[in-house]
Formats: sequence, structure tokens, C-alpha cells
Amino acid sequence: MKKLTFPAIVAAGLMAAAPAMADLVVPNLSYRTGPYAANGIPYADGFNDYFTLLNERDGGIGGEIIQVPECETAYNTEKGVECYEALKGDNPLVMNPLSTGITYQLIPKASVDNMPLYTPGYGRTSAKNGKVFEWVFNAPANYWDGASVAVKHILEQEGGDLNGKKIALVYHNSAYGKEPIRTLQELSKKHGFELSELPVDAPGQEQKSQWLQIRRDKPDYVIMYGWGVQNQVGIQEAVNIRYPMDHMIGIWWSGSENDVISAGEGANGYKALTFHGVGQEYPLYDDLKTHVYDAGKASGAGDQIGTVLYSRGAYAALVIAEAIKKAQDLAGTSAITPAQLRDGFEALEISAERMEELGLPDFGQPISLSCDNHGGAGLGRIQQWDAAAGQWNLITDFIEPDEEVLQPLIEEDSAAYAAEAGVTERCN
Repeated sequence: MKKLTFPAIVAAGLMAAAPAMADLVVPNLSYRTGPYAANGIPYADGFNDYFTLLNERDGGIGGEIIQVPECETAYNTEKGVECYEALKGDNPLVMNPLSTGITYQLIPKASVDNMPLYTPGYGRTSAKNGKVFEWVFNAPANYWDGASVAVKHILEQEGGDLNGKKIALVYHNSAYGKEPIRTLQELSKKHGFELSELPVDAPGQEQKSQWLQIRRDKPDYVIMYGWGVQNQVGIQEAVNIRYPMDHMIGIWWSGSENDVISAGEGANGYKALTFHGVGQEYPLYDDLKTHVYDAGKASGAGDQIGTVLYSRGAYAALVIAEAIKKAQDLAGTSAITPAQLRDGFEALEISAERMEELGLPDFGQPISLSCDNHGGAGLGRIQQWDAAAGQWNLITDFIEPDEEVLQPLIEEDSAAYAAEAGVTERCN
């Protein structure tokens, strides 16, 4: 996979810098530079390596080699939009922005361009409603699912009663971090807990005031929606005030090795959400070793293999690849278009049996999408950090979100977007 830096694309033109025109193109909007590089690198490597595996082992998908031109966004919304515009010349099938801010800016563009966006676990939550967001898919889970699953886990820990309890939300002060606020507000009304909201300005290196407030208010639980250095600083600040780690739960973007290792033994017991398995004890990794790592074709430095975010990037590539296969079957051709890939996403079925066939048994939840459901079931699991072993352990099965609370919020938010953007609902 040839990496295309944003300056190279602009200076030389994408077609000159990109690999030779491929049968099927799936770009990687990555960030290997900037304040969030430590998180962007493993995701990008996993994404690239999965498609390299399919090319090397299977000859691509349906006989079509997949090219993955990479464009550096530095997690900057403006650069991300410029990458999108530049990459359009390569006739891509789908875009995976890996940024909620970039996704919000691309949704109206993608709708005009008939370009699928795949935003697993991030982006605009209400894009789950395919009746309004025809070109956006956010399976297997979204931010509101994560907030609900976290509260369900807390409910279980507290014997089913949260009346009078306090929960603090420490969040990245951006579109991403603000996503769960409305959901948690509604859940606080339903379950009787007191919610406090503590924003952290990017990049998040200064959090003294937030954690002093937590020390003063003594919330029973802390939910963290952070990214990059914010997670490391937040966990260290929690350690400094001796906040109990097993009462702190991060969203899946606050649950990588990068977030906990710097705090040493102090991070032991910290919890985070996830929508996929942990580690590399899966048959898929044997194939990756044979066809990618040992062959010298690993992406980047090859030092991120098996980490949480590496696996998440590979999982995103897997879902896209399965949608491509479904689209090829539906269209009766291997050389599909973006519109045909949209159809493939809407008919996507990834069963537990299929995940086992793909070498990832019990790794991800079954995914079943449709015209009106672009987000799947939204299940999440809880993982916990074992500092002594230096690894994450799954401590729950998949937990269902509270659709009684979430679905009305999705309908409300997507209806507001439809009215603002002049979108007519489909799937009738």
C-alpha cells in the first residue's frame, strides 16, 4: 500500500502520486502525524494489512485487486475534506474518514456525490437511520449505543438501581465528545442518576480543573469520551486523585494500549467499551503472518500488530470487504460502482458463522443491515486493563443498548437533519 501524504497529493496531483488505477479503490484517510498520530497509526496499519491479505491470499475480492491509496488528514477537518476531494479522482468505492468532525463535513458532500461513507463506532449517530442518511453506514455500533451500554454495565454493578448515584462525563470538547450528552441526559432521567458534564479542550493535556472537580464532587462513576493524549492524561489524573479505576469506563476510543501503559500499575482495573475482540489469538492472524508479515508487506513499521486499534482498523476493512462481496453478488459483476456498494451495505449479513469462516470466531457481533437500518444492533462489550499482564481482558458478553431511549433520539435527530437539508425519507 503506497502512502499518499496530503502535500504530495496537492503538489503532484492525486493521479500522479497514486498507484496505477485499480479495479477497486478503497482509500485510507489516515493520520500518522499530529497530536493523534499514536492512535491513527495502528488503525491505518490494520486497515491496510487486511486488504493486503485479501490481495495476496485471495487475489483480491471477486478477482478484483483492491488498492488502498492513503491520504494524511492529521485528524484535521479541513485537511480531511481536501483529502476527500482529491481522492474522488481515483474513483473510490467508499470513504472511511476516522474522524467525527470530518464525517459531519462529508455527509452532505457524499450525498451529492453518491459516495458511501463507512463510519464504524464514530461519526453522526443518527446516520443509523438509512431512511434519511442514504449513503452513511455506522455499524456495528455508535456513540449512543456506547453510552447506553456503559450505563447498563453500571446498573448491573449497582444491582439495578442508580437512584441518587452520580455519573460524570469527561469528554473531548468537539463534535465527537458531545455526541453522548443527550443520550446520557435521557438515561439520567430514566434511571435517576445525577449527570455532570466536564469538557476537555483538545488536545487534552491540561485537565487539572476537571479532576479537581471530580475529587470534590465524588461521582460514583466516570465515563470518558476521549482521544489521543486526552485519554492518557485523564487516566493519570484519575490515578493522582486515587479515583477507583474499576469505576471509570472509557468509550471504545478511550480503550487502547496507548491510553493505559503510561500510567503503569495505576491504570490496573480501568474499563473501556469495545465492539470487537482483543488480542491476536485468532486464526486470521495466522494468515496475516503467512501472507503479510513474513512476506515483508506489513503496513507502516509493522509494530502495531494485535493492538486494539490495529484490530479495529482490520475489522473496518473486513466489513467493507464483506459489503463489496455482497455488492458483487447482487450486481452480477465484480467491477462494482459506489452505488452498487451502497446496495451491498444495505443487504449486508455477517453472521457468527461467517465471522468464524473469516478467522475471527467470537470477535464481532452479527451484523444485519437494511434500507432503514444502517447501524446494526449496536451491541458492546466491556474490556478491562490488566496492568501486570499488559493486556486487555473481555469481562462481559455483548450487551444490548436501550433502544427504548435511543430510537426516539435517532428519529428526532435524523428528522431535524432531513428538514434542514431538504432530504425526503426513503425505504417506504
